[in-house]
Order: sequence, then structure tokens, then C-alpha cells
Amino acid sequence: MAQKPSIPKGTRDFNPEQVAKRNYIFQTIKKVFETFGFQPIETPSFENSETLMGKYGDEGDRLIFKILNSGDFLKNVPIQELIDELIENVDELSITNRGTYQFIGENENHLRDIIDGYIKDTYISEKALRYDLTVPFARYVVQHQNEIEFPFKRYQMQPVWRADRPQKGRFREFYQCDADVVGSTSLWQEVEFVQLYDTVFSALKLEGVTIKINNRKILSGIAEVIGAQDKLIDFTVALDKLDKIGEEKVKEEMLSKNIPQSGIDKLQPLFSLTGTFESQIESLKTILASSEEGVKGIQELEFIKSAIKTLGLQTATLQLDVTLARGLNYYTGAIFEVSAPENVQMGSIGGGGRYDDLTGIFGLKDVSGVGISFGLDRIYLVLEELNLFPETITKTIEVLFINFGDKEALFSLKAIKKLREIGINAELYPDAAKMKKQMNHANKRNIPFVVLVGEEEITSNSYTLKNMISGDQHKVTLEELVSVIK
Repeated sequence: MAQKPSIPKGTRDFNPEQVAKRNYIFQTIKKVFETFGFQPIETPSFENSETLMGKYGDEGDRLIFKILNSGDFLKNVPIQELIDELIENVDELSITNRGTYQFIGENENHLRDIIDGYIKDTYISEKALRYDLTVPFARYVVQHQNEIEFPFKRYQMQPVWRADRPQKGRFREFYQCDADVVGSTSLWQEVEFVQLYDTVFSALKLEGVTIKINNRKILSGIAEVIGAQDKLIDFTVALDKLDKIGEEKVKEEMLSKNIPQSGIDKLQPLFSLTGTFESQIESLKTILASSEEGVKGIQELEFIKSAIKTLGLQTATLQLDVTLARGLNYYTGAIFEVSAPENVQMGSIGGGGRYDDLTGIFGLKDVSGVGISFGLDRIYLVLEELNLFPETITKTIEVLFINFGDKEALFSLKAIKKLREIGINAELYPDAAKMKKQMNHANKRNIPFVVLVGEEEITSNSYTLKNMISGDQHKVTLEELVSVIK
């Protein structure tokens, strides 16, 4: 029985039209990145596990795809090391070349824990697919620090993988399009990233996006005020779910993390904090008056808002959202998240923030950075839903030459060669099939022009050009053919 073809959940195939639309987004973002002075880099699809683990919090770590060692790797496993470690506690140990094992002896459960952990940690998986592009970028900066001119502005557009539950707009394999600056603590970088988001979405004709902003220092200040300084991560992870699970569920999660009820009660003003950017800032000044860290976060937000107010935005809106937490361990300052226009039901289509010492985990201290990411796949779905893709981007071949035989095909290929040299996409139907079949092929592929070459055209060194939209056809020279198609 033939195998039924399938792909893993959370992954997708892309047809030619979809690839063309995705490339349109890639090219738009790339052009803006380079306009703002960012340079491209690429990193491997998988990293050493130790590079990724522990950088995203407990929830993030659980979503990392680990890679099993394979091939000849296990042939060289020094099983004797394991046997020596267990020999005092086991009467008999059998390990086959397939990696199975059997115990006879005391403390069996303890022994199984030892061998499971030993094999898992040492041999089964020492590499993992990248979860995002930011941590690999931090590794890159440290590894290549002597080659880099700081501040270093880089962009990166590559796939990432997360063992998440697939749903609309959420996949296990997806592209991120990141831009980061490392080596500068200047808040002007945050200002530029707000402008960059606005410029990209305006170029994509996606008007009405909301650029949400918060500051980790404000979150730290709130945690301090409610007496939960030692539970900042638990607090922010729960708070970040407010728009997904609601106020009561967030409070329940905080209680489950041993955040005191008295502290949660002090949060009540935050759950209903609304109004303009400026009015929310004034409320925060009252709430965080006793927190030096919180006041500093307010000052940073005021700086960014003031600059954007002076510079202006094309089509986006900058909005303060004090519940925005993005439960990642490495953000230390500004936090960004971009929402699609209100008439589209979609999660965030971009996000990022400031990280003061991400490279410190790899041994390079005091190198501050800030970066943002575009969610390509979700942006695609939004553009599709709003019918914002230009009609011309899916056009691949502009003219198809009908094949009437070898002699006619060779004559056609001479013209096709010249057309391609000047940038016109041209193609010869490969088989001398029936005329109707070739014409149907052109229609199904939405090719706007076909060229017919027979004995008469070869003799007169001309071409019969047919417009597949209007149905008009007439004889032309090669120069006239080029002029019409262009």
C-alpha cells in the first residue's frame, strides 16, 4: 500500500503564489531595514542546547525542539563511564547496541534516574533548533566581537521553530524578520524602531496598526510596590496573559505563584488603566512614586513618546500598555508589541525590546542592545484577509511561446533568449502538444501574452502576438514584441 503523504503539524507547504506573496513581504521589510542602516547576517538553524536553554524562562524552554543525536554518534558512546558510575549499586547491567538496558539490583528507581539522565544529557540531545533569532544573535556578537564595529546594526530573516500548539497564526515552523542594535544605550534607538515599524507597515499599505510599548523597569517597580520583587518573572508571565485569559484568571495564576492577595489588590488600578498615553503616565507616576526603578521606566517612556510626537508617524499609532510584559527573561527596558488593525482578529504581528546584558550570558559584559521582530506569517495572513497584496506580485511569466515543433521551437528560443536578457520573463511550452492544450496552460497560469511561430513567421522573421486578456492578435517584429510586453 502506498504511503499517504503528510507533513508535521504546525508546518506548511507553499505554492508559487504564496511564495511570491511572502517574498513581497520579505523584500519590503528588507528594503526598510537597509534604508535604516541595518546589515544582514545569518546563523545556523540549530545551536548547541546550552546556547538556548535557560534564556526564555520555563515556558519558553519547554517549547524548544531538541535534536536527537544520530548516525555514527552513538557508536562512540563511552558506555564504560556509565558502567563505572553504577557498578557499586547494581548486580547486573545490560545495555544493547540499540540503547536499551536492564537492571537487577537494589535501588532500581534511583539507578534508572541516573542512567536516563546520563544518556539524555550526554548523548541523546546536545543540539536544538533555534527558538528565536535574538539569542543566536547574542552568541554571534560574542563569538565575532573582534570583527564587529560597534554599535552594530544587524537584520536577520530566517526560520525559527517552537513546539507550540498549532492554531490560526501560530505555527511550529515560521520565519522571523529581526533588526537589532548592540553596543548603544541611547533611547534614540527605541525611537528609530518605532519609526521603522511605522515605515514597514505603511509600505505594505497595512494602515492602522498599533505599536504597544511598555518598560520592564515599570513592571519591576510594580512588583516592588506590591511586595513581589522576588517573583518578577512569575508576575510578568501572568500579567502578559491579561488579554488572553482575562483579569480573574490572571489573579488566580498570580495566587498560585504565591504572590500575596494584598499585593494583587494593589494591582487593581492597573487592570482598568485607560486613556491617553499622557494620562496613563500621570497615573503611573502616582502608583510608582515610591519606586526608583519604576520612575526611571516612566522617564524613558516619556522620552520616546515626546520624540515620536515631534517626528510624527505615517499610519501607525503608539500606545502605552502597562500590562504588556512579554514573559521573556532578557528584556530590561522598553518592550514593544504590534497589533494588527482592529478589524482583523490576529495576535501580535511584531514585538521586541531592550536587553541590557544579553551578551553577558556568553561572557561579554555590559553590551546593551535593543531589537524588534516582524512576524512574517501573521503579517501574510493579515494582508491576505484585507486583500492588500498587489495583483502584479504573483505574475511570473509574461509571455509563453507556443511549440509547433523543433524548427519552430528553436526559432522561438532565439527570441526568448533576447527577451530574458532585457528582463522579460519568457518561456517555451516544452512539448509540441495540441494548440488547445497549450492555450489552456497559458490561461491557467494567468500568462498575459502568447506568441505563435509557424512556417510563415520564420520566413518573414516575425511573430504572431496574442493578448490573452483582450483576444487581439497581430504580427510584430521582435522590437515591437518587446515594446508591447513592456
